[in-house]
Amino acid sequence: MQALVYTFIALAAIGAGATAYFALVFTPADAIMVTVVFGCVCVVLMERILRQRAENRLEKAIEDLSRLLATDAQAGAVLGQRINALADQNAGQRLDGVEADISVLGTVIRQVAEAVADIEVRASQPQSQARDRMITPAPPPPVREPEPIIPLETVRQALAENRLLFHIQPIVTLPQRRPHGYDLVPRLMLEDGDLADAPDFLPRQGGDDVRRHIEGVALVEAITISRRARTAGQPVTLYIPLSRATFGDTTAAEQLLASLEANRAIAPFMIFAISDTDWQDLTTAERAIADAMAKKGAGFSLTHMGSLRVDVAELAGQGVRSLRIDAGHFIESPQIYTDFHASDIANYVARFEVSLLATGISSEREIVELLDNGIRLVQGPHIAAPGPVRPDLVGEPTRPIAQLRRAEI
Repeated sequence: MQALVYTFIALAAIGAGATAYFALVFTPADAIMVTVVFGCVCVVLMERILRQRAENRLEKAIEDLSRLLATDAQAGAVLGQRINALADQNAGQRLDGVEADISVLGTVIRQVAEAVADIEVRASQPQSQARDRMITPAPPPPVREPEPIIPLETVRQALAENRLLFHIQPIVTLPQRRPHGYDLVPRLMLEDGDLADAPDFLPRQGGDDVRRHIEGVALVEAITISRRARTAGQPVTLYIPLSRATFGDTTAAEQLLASLEANRAIAPFMIFAISDTDWQDLTTAERAIADAMAKKGAGFSLTHMGSLRVDVAELAGQGVRSLRIDAGHFIESPQIYTDFHASDIANYVARFEVSLLATGISSEREIVELLDNGIRLVQGPHIAAPGPVRPDLVGEPTRPIAQLRRAEI
């Protein structure tokens, strides 16, 4: 195309020279000069036009390239944000949650299949036999705890005479059996020097002042042990007994919150063991006290769980860290506690950062059964019996509760 243009320019230049020679009567030299000048001017104008077109194309290409680079930069920024978001996420925890959900889903499917198979079997049998099979025996009534054998007045006298002691019973993690924490176990020294366990003297009905006294002394003892253990570089988790007797008393509850506020550094290592019955019966005001304790870093461990058919997510939000079940009852009759398979309930509870704690371990066989079911926290006489605290962690001898509270505040 460009060669054709230059051909036309050459013909036009020759035509201009011929016109100058024949029409304007120029000399041959002048006509040749006109031809050369006209051709050069046309070539220069043509080159200028072509160069302007090339520059315009180049500028447009540069603009397109800039837009593409800007788009790539935005895509790179978005990709970087997504990579950072993925890096900040805890993939392991999510995978654990997915595995727990899959396990629970498998259990539900298996239970549905078993129920459908049972229905088909009942439908194929005579109506009378099916009716007999549908009648299931009622569950046995719950066994009531025996009343304490030591009279309440005797307990009050012993407390006044400063004969209350606190031993610790370890909670271990399977299978290594490493200490996870320690229960503060109250014991009462009798006049003949023998030690009475908590079931023998803790009042079941009434005696709230005695329970508040014991729980107040337990809190001060736990603070003393936690402080000294933290100073020694070996912080320990302590489970402190607690009941509605303390929650229901305004003065005791305020002193409890004040003690936690003054010891925020060790509050995460203090977990209050409260029975499931007391926890469910907390009033609105008492629940507010429990929430305040959780905000200060303390946790809760629900004891004597009669059923695991509870909202674990809600309990975790309220500061509950562990649920205690009786090991023997759970192994023999897991259906009493949950509708899940025994091997799935621990994983389901753990996804909410709540642990199952099996108590009353009495044999090695129970430990093997609990390991097979995924339960890692255990406690019982087969593991270790309650014993005295190490001498370097024991505080001053137990004083009357009023003096202890004044000293703490």
